[in-house]
Amino acid sequence: MKQTTQTYLSLPETFHPASTASGKHPDSSMPRCYSDGRPYYSLNAWLKDQFGQKIYKLALDGGMTCPNRDGTLGDRGCIFCSAGGSGDFAPAADLPLEEQIAQAKARIAPKFRGSRYIAYFQAYTNTYAPVERLKALFEPVIHRPDIAALSIATRPDCLPEEVLDLLGELNHIKPVWVELGLQTIHQCTLDAMNTHTCVEDFIIVTDELRRRGIKVIAHLILGLPNETRGMMLESVDFVAKSGIFGVKLQLLHVLKGTPLADIYIKHPFELFTLDDYCDFVVDCIERLPKDMVIHRMTGDGPRSLLVAPLWSTDKKRVLNTINKRFEVRDTYQGRLNLF
Repeated sequence: MKQTTQTYLSLPETFHPASTASGKHPDSSMPRCYSDGRPYYSLNAWLKDQFGQKIYKLALDGGMTCPNRDGTLGDRGCIFCSAGGSGDFAPAADLPLEEQIAQAKARIAPKFRGSRYIAYFQAYTNTYAPVERLKALFEPVIHRPDIAALSIATRPDCLPEEVLDLLGELNHIKPVWVELGLQTIHQCTLDAMNTHTCVEDFIIVTDELRRRGIKVIAHLILGLPNETRGMMLESVDFVAKSGIFGVKLQLLHVLKGTPLADIYIKHPFELFTLDDYCDFVVDCIERLPKDMVIHRMTGDGPRSLLVAPLWSTDKKRVLNTINKRFEVRDTYQGRLNLF
């Protein structure tokens, strides 16, 4: 691992969480639960605190590719990434955005009757295009009255200055979030996963985004091959000290059609059990700052593609088990935060 992975981000992002159920802010004297009664600061709680209502994401596909797929850096992609570029739940990329939005709304209609949404460009690398194309893609969406915020998933190495400036301009219209695939701080793992990324790029671009007032969300994958729990906690501690807005804790999924699945089928490697994973998520969240928003604690692998772990298809059971672990352990977010 390069020594620079011990260099942490500077200039912590200013963040003013709304009052919790007890009327206190999540500082050193905060109670053990947030406005939704959870012992961690969930995205649902943050959205209700900020917007006064429940808000769902609309998964959209901007028709991008990735420099790790088109030959610029490589042509295999990250070995854990599906053919859909992690956007397996988004409508087809060849549909006009208006139709994609309509389909995404219809998909969540059985469980959501609200009127505001987050436009989530998820599949592949959503800043990997000329700035003129990105402007034409994002501007009409962010101006829609039913869109409360714009969330853009991308790679840390695909945010040149002109794109950063565009996102800064859009952020003056409505909130813009950028989701960065950090995955781990350990270069040996990133190389083994064929990501062609490094933590140095994450550090640089995160500072640039925050300088423009844009909220940053880091993706961490828990359970990557050959990573010990100590290594995973080092990545969690890095994020904890980074000062960014939020984090997604993603269980490693082995998906059909990926190089990772080929490796797993030929030489099975250890995966989390349900009980171990739920305990470990609690371990991670105990170490995160009390005002860092937890955007995800597990993940949704498409049933048709999932090779392992099969228990992860029951997301409700996973979340309920995590919540029970917090209760049994009588713990809460930030209890072991060192920063």
